[in-house]
Amino acid sequence: MINLDNIKQVYFLGIGGIGMSALARYFKAGGRQVAGYDRTITELTLLLEKEGINVHYEDDPDLIPDAYRSPENTLVVLTPAVPADHAELAWFRSHHFGIFKRSEILGFITGNKKTIAVAGTHGKTTVSTMIAHLMANAGPGCNAFLGGISRNFNSNLVLQPQSE
Repeated sequence: MINLDNIKQVYFLGIGGIGMSALARYFKAGGRQVAGYDRTITELTLLLEKEGINVHYEDDPDLIPDAYRSPENTLVVLTPAVPADHAELAWFRSHHFGIFKRSEILGFITGNKKTIAVAGTHGKTTVSTMIAHLMANAGPGCNAFLGGISRNFNSNLVLQPQSE
């Protein structure tokens, strides 16, 4: 288990995936510095860059920003799509960083909160988006990680407005 309170920076290996990008947005909205690598430039990675997230597209440890080189306050999040021989992954491992899968981070975030999780073969994104819509508009509000970009939220992340 990790203490997310100590984390100041979050680095994503595979930041352009739909689930990874939602987590990146979540941590950015929470005031943490966020950066990452992805193999491919996409509309989603370009949006992350516009939102102030540093993204690069070459597997080169020299491109990891200096702020993300301290294992004491940097969390590394990995998607299973990243190959085991990935140079940046090897660098983080050799420098003793805590490296966690996206699913583990979701577990840490939701571990002490009331959670609705949707599983199955088909329809998870649709059902999750409908639940988020209901909770955000007719219920107590919610945070939601969605498996696609929802038209009504224009995002894959829904954050409950913070009360003042």
